[in-house]
Amino acid sequence: MEAIVFYAFAALAVGSALLVVGLKNTARALFLFFVTLFAMAGLFIFALADFVAITQIMVYVGGVLILMLFAFMLSNKTLLEDLQNMSGKFLALPNWQALLLSLAFCVVLVYGINEWQPITADWINDNIRQGQVIQPSDNNINQLGIKFMTQYILPFEVISIFLLMALIGAAHLSRKEEQQ
Repeated sequence: MEAIVFYAFAALAVGSALLVVGLKNTARALFLFFVTLFAMAGLFIFALADFVAITQIMVYVGGVLILMLFAFMLSNKTLLEDLQNMSGKFLALPNWQALLLSLAFCVVLVYGINEWQPITADWINDNIRQGQVIQPSDNNINQLGIKFMTQYILPFEVISIFLLMALIGAAHLSRKEEQQ
């Protein structure tokens, strides 16, 4: 059952990410980006990275994506129409530049996969021998909730104020000035 849910999250993440890149409609692409970030948080939970999953949901889904939605809603409509008309072709960059960037990224990725050596660090081996390994049955959510609401409450409030300042700045920049 876990494998089915994992592959469902993986397919959802990859499929929605491909649609984000391929759609011309910016509003739909932003909502699919929302789905992609949630699916990635689900994959982080399967990797026993509870902290990263919760941080992804709180910061990226809760903050950055909402900021992007507001910036989209407050942006200049003619600028968005120009961007959508420009991206109607197969590649927005000139074809040779986009192909060169894609091939370079693919070469680096294949080289990294071929050169990867599964060597485990000494401190990891020591923890495995001592039995200090996170098990799938361990509950870290309780501890994370306590940390977020006590020790890390100030950094999250500061981040929320910065996001609010960015939202106010986006609203100010998108406001039309009166012609005199």
